[in-house]
Amino acid sequence: MRWPISQALFRLCVLRNWDVSSGLSRETSLSIRTTAEKDPTMSQDTIKYLLSESDQPKSWYNIQADLPELPPPYLHPVTKRPATADDLAPLFPMSLIMQEMTREREIEIPEPVRDVYRQWRPSPLYRARRLERLLDTPAKIYYKHEGVSPTGSHKPNTAVAQAFYNMAEGVKKMTTETGAGQWGSSLAFAAQIFGLELEVYMVKVSLEQKPYRGGLINLFGATVHASPSELTAAGRAILAKDPNCSGSLGIAISEAVERAVTTGAKYGLGSVLNHVLMHQTIVGLEAMKQMELAGDDPDVLIGSVGGGSNFAGLVFPFLGQQLREGGKKRRVIGVEPAACPTVTRGKYAYDYGDTIHMAPIAMMHTLGSTFIPPPFHAGGLRYHGMAPLVSKVVELGLAEAVSYHQTKCFEAGVSFARTEGITPAPEANHAICAAIDEALRCKLEGKSQTILFNLSGHGHFDMQSYIDYFSGKLKDIAVSQEEIAMALAGLPSAAG
Repeated sequence: MRWPISQALFRLCVLRNWDVSSGLSRETSLSIRTTAEKDPTMSQDTIKYLLSESDQPKSWYNIQADLPELPPPYLHPVTKRPATADDLAPLFPMSLIMQEMTREREIEIPEPVRDVYRQWRPSPLYRARRLERLLDTPAKIYYKHEGVSPTGSHKPNTAVAQAFYNMAEGVKKMTTETGAGQWGSSLAFAAQIFGLELEVYMVKVSLEQKPYRGGLINLFGATVHASPSELTAAGRAILAKDPNCSGSLGIAISEAVERAVTTGAKYGLGSVLNHVLMHQTIVGLEAMKQMELAGDDPDVLIGSVGGGSNFAGLVFPFLGQQLREGGKKRRVIGVEPAACPTVTRGKYAYDYGDTIHMAPIAMMHTLGSTFIPPPFHAGGLRYHGMAPLVSKVVELGLAEAVSYHQTKCFEAGVSFARTEGITPAPEANHAICAAIDEALRCKLEGKSQTILFNLSGHGHFDMQSYIDYFSGKLKDIAVSQEEIAMALAGLPSAAG
């Protein structure tokens, strides 16, 4: 069947050598037919690599089973002795505490969780062919697109699991913190599905920058408060010192933990903890299957790091394979903001997980629990610490960290959006920036390497940050060594 076209358009098709019946050039049509004859399921020019719902992983992966050395145990914030399951019980349901401590390699995903996952999982893997052409690089760039979830990021992967386990143990209410709002909106989505009440403390500067994220939290039935707030003793103490405090994830965690402990609710954390990272490994497990579909294998793995969950979700399954089988050694890069350089400029030490010192003490890379990052736009990366397991893989030499200023990251995000047609979140721009740098390195060295990064979320709620970038209002913020040293001076005595 021929589509009706004007005579002028027909002449254009003839001049451009297009096949009028298909809308493609004769050469392109021939190429597609030839490729299809060789492999009817996959074109050499494939953009998306898709798995069916039946291909969805049935278990999460726990890297603790394969690491040659584990992080030291959590410590109780008061006694500074190793924390027990009973110490964590006021905050978490026992099923999640057991996941936090287990060394089993695989944890089965409950069917009710998998049933919710099916709404967007498996998520697509893309080959960034137009970005490759823009960079004129011999590198092949792939990205796992987690922005297709109901709330637009990777966060529902653990939010759905946490809400389910809380519901299963009879919990009626949860509390949580959120930075950019991706975690808060994701847990609100999950809490609504499993019939839980939810109270969210969102970093004040992020709520001001991204009011629609707050609206999304309300849309899913949860309550959101700007943090620091007057609703908790922790918030009031911070505001007494600085009435204009812009907030931080550490402060918001303190408020959410206090509300959980004082109201009989349970607390949910969107990153950092072992079980959170484990829930995110569904990303990397799917990506391994999709890279097989592409007939490729990554040389370089990249993820942005704030607390570490989206990074770990992508790279831990690949690292586990490497540790078990002793196979291909990949370069693994965590990318953090220069305005909150936890791994690149922080100290590997025991530190509190929150600002008011109510949460467990963990061995991690830290800038100090009292460090309040400046108000840059990647709100999800404004945390003083790092996941203990991510910190450990860095200390073991299995991964490395780099940092970038935000204007360079937004420049990379704009190039990505204009070639790939997807608007990335400011947090994801950090991973894009590193992927571009790696691709340009390959060009300089004349190497054809395969790069895979996690596109952790879309930026549809972050357009003000792009407006600020285009208008020149977005500024790079330097953090002085004196600021970091002052915060590190407050490390707990357990740090030695």
